[in-house]
Amino acid sequence: MMLSILLVATFSVLSSALSYSTKGIEDLVKRRLPEHADAFEFRLLGNSTDLISSKNQPMNDEYSISSTADGKILVQGNSPIALSSGLHRYLTDVVHVDVFWFIGSQLHHAPNLLPRPATVITGSSIVPWRYHFNTVTFSYTAAFWSWEDWELELDWMALRGVNLPLAWVGYEKILLDMYRELGLTDEEIFDFFSGPAFQSWNRFGNIQGSWGGDLPLEWVNSQFELQKNITKRIFALGMTPALPAFTGFVPRAITRVLPNATVANGSQWGYIFPKEYTEVTFLEPFDPAFQQLQKNFVAKQTEAYGDITHIYTLDQFNENLPGSGELDYLRSVSTNVWKSLKGADPNAIWLMQGWLFFANSEFWNVERIEAYLGGVENENDMLILDLFSESYPQWQRTNSYFGKNWIWCQLHDYGGSMGLYGQIENITINSIDALADSSSLVGFGLTMEGQEGNEIIYDLLLDQAWSASPIETKSYFHNWVTKRYSGAGFIPEQLYSAWEIMRFAVYNNTNLTSATAVTRSIAQLSPNITGLLGRTYQYGGTTTNYDPVVLVSAWTTAFDAARINPSLWDHLAYLHDMTDITRQVLENSFIDYYNTLISTYTSPARSNTTISSAGQNLTSHLQLLDRVLLTNPAFSLSTWLNAARAQSSNVSVSDFYEFQARNQITLWGPNAEISDYASKSWGGLVGGYYIPRWEIFVQYLLETELEAYNTTELNARLRAFEKEWESSTTEVRSSKIVGSLKDILEETLVAI
Repeated sequence: MMLSILLVATFSVLSSALSYSTKGIEDLVKRRLPEHADAFEFRLLGNSTDLISSKNQPMNDEYSISSTADGKILVQGNSPIALSSGLHRYLTDVVHVDVFWFIGSQLHHAPNLLPRPATVITGSSIVPWRYHFNTVTFSYTAAFWSWEDWELELDWMALRGVNLPLAWVGYEKILLDMYRELGLTDEEIFDFFSGPAFQSWNRFGNIQGSWGGDLPLEWVNSQFELQKNITKRIFALGMTPALPAFTGFVPRAITRVLPNATVANGSQWGYIFPKEYTEVTFLEPFDPAFQQLQKNFVAKQTEAYGDITHIYTLDQFNENLPGSGELDYLRSVSTNVWKSLKGADPNAIWLMQGWLFFANSEFWNVERIEAYLGGVENENDMLILDLFSESYPQWQRTNSYFGKNWIWCQLHDYGGSMGLYGQIENITINSIDALADSSSLVGFGLTMEGQEGNEIIYDLLLDQAWSASPIETKSYFHNWVTKRYSGAGFIPEQLYSAWEIMRFAVYNNTNLTSATAVTRSIAQLSPNITGLLGRTYQYGGTTTNYDPVVLVSAWTTAFDAARINPSLWDHLAYLHDMTDITRQVLENSFIDYYNTLISTYTSPARSNTTISSAGQNLTSHLQLLDRVLLTNPAFSLSTWLNAARAQSSNVSVSDFYEFQARNQITLWGPNAEISDYASKSWGGLVGGYYIPRWEIFVQYLLETELEAYNTTELNARLRAFEKEWESSTTEVRSSKIVGSLKDILEETLVAI
């Protein structure tokens, strides 16, 4: 069918009151390509003021790229996001420039005279929805983001065709106003809220309250103002935000103002968090108060941000167990949640992360899943994220979620882990197979816990959403390298070769028995003589499914590229990627230093001299890693801490925010409940936290005979240091580059 007569109803859930124009994409060009603002013409095909489907079903996006008679680049599409996707296709395939995480927009490398497309370029999505974000990404990555950070992220998403982003920021302000009207005091309400670095799990109902201090009112207000900017920009770009709904998790004092309410205590999160901070009070959805609070919440949210969506994210049993496993109870819960949403918004669609069916699979058998999902009587009123499709898909055992619409998602990363990792075959082949096998699959999505690297892997799935057959990854990686290093002049063949080596080995894990997501370095784990190597569980795994020598080959090959073109040392992408690859090489080789230390300690011929020597070599290796990381702000602890402190001009409040930031990436919890889960390979964190822990470990080995080794005693020493570090605010926090990566790498090549 001709593009000009296709339905423009990509956003079926939008009400007829909403309208779109080309202004959002035009403003994006002005932001990112100001010198070429007049070089483009954008046209929405069809009725651009009423993007609704008469059948209330989402449609695929389509675009075409050509040129006008007066020489402008003409992008036409059936939705604003189709226009953004068309613009991105032109920029990447014709001009070879792009916008990236960490290094920002590189569109300024476009030539003064933009080339016209040689032929008409067309594109069509194969799924109507392209989703982005995990609820916990808002804590692991975006907890302390500024509006500038969000602007880059939103432009990144729009250009890549994302049209359904999750939008959690500012949630607490709506709750605060609603609970105040209900009669709860601020003390009662803020006793429920969690701190800035842990709000995601408060929103999930996993935790309540805040350790290290109470959540300040200024945070609630500032995040609310930030969300206004975010949602305004999301709408301007033509995306549909998935906004929060009332979940039923409430302050403990709810029974004071609703004495007849039916409430229950939730389960203890992870069986490890103290009751003070978990077993969150849950208002049962069949209680009449639930329906009213849902209406109040959605009304307040709509008043604040406008009538910009009908898709609401709502998760009640994410790592929480229901109060009963009886099928009637489960069906009653979902039925009443659904009715509450429809009562608040007749066009409401319930978006739910499907993580619960995997994480608590022993509870969620097929019968219980069917009962729970069956409570939503209209199949189109629910949209489920199959959160970990690339490794542990749940859509097959649930018969495509029993007919509910669902999205094939790539999780890939836990806690913001930073290892180089990917499953390119699963991403490309499995997603296309699922689309052929499931009639209710309506989207592809990114649901990483932390957005901390491996950008090419996320690009790959978003681009797969526009290809009916599995993307051929060899040429894809080649083209990605071309746009990645645009502006550096001649791109040496060595760079292409280095990425091809990584594509074939690092990014092509097919052995899901040993690794299913980004792995982490044992250097970031609490030191011990056992239990660090070979971890294979889906989060926190330490098994590398490729020969480390292969990565060394890629690393030296990429380094040689700069010998041929020295201007690469001035290129942000090259500096970032060389830092990242070097980080992985050094973390892989750290295992050898660790094994040497342990074998020395456990040897009958051990002596303090040999142990000390092995320990010194180990910590010296980490010092080299720290120096490498400090050359780039994207790999610096100070960037994270400065962002936290910048959220307030009040010193004591900034200290609290810094404590929260430190606690999340180290002890994670009031008493180290999830220690090292969100560990990072950052300069300053390696030098100021991980190295001292290993030094304490080495000192303990020097003082303790093997037969007397006691993990509890060692951990007590480590914990004393860790607690002191997380409460510190005395370190110099500089985001400036420290040292020359080029000079350090020259040394490193000799050291490896």
